[in-house]
Amino acid sequence: METYSLLREFADSWFLIAMFAFFLGTAVFAFWPSLKAARDDAASIPLRDEATGCAKNCATCVCKPLLEQERNDG
Repeated sequence: METYSLLREFADSWFLIAMFAFFLGTAVFAFWPSLKAARDDAASIPLRDEATGCAKNCATCVCKPLLEQERNDG
């Protein structure tokens, strides 16, 4: 393959350049210093011990829609 054809194929492959730019943008976003709190919060999700303490009779309970769905389902 001659040099012109090789350079022409590379110049026509804008998809390669776009994917590389996307990769760099994703890497920068993932390691952006101001997002450290969000990363730490997401990393600790499996370790959380959340007890809802729902008495299943509170009118303003956040799990009220779930309870209504359980009653409707069975």
